[in-house]
Amino acid sequence: MSKNISLSDDVYEALVREKGDRSFSEVIADKLEAGGSLQEVTGQQILDEATYEAVGDDIARLSEATTERLDS
Repeated sequence: MSKNISLSDDVYEALVREKGDRSFSEVIADKLEAGGSLQEVTGQQILDEATYEAVGDDIARLSEATTERLDS
């Protein structure tokens, strides 16, 4: 049985580059069976740790500011 899923264009392109002559299902199954994650297949995890943390801090700060504005 097959299922349809929706992918962003950039994730689709990353899967196309990864798959070669294999099916998308094979690429994803191989990565998951090897203990990997979908992030590794789709080209995510592109930020180094320091940048990742800085972005996370910025998102948290901006979210707090938004919540404060909504509460006032």
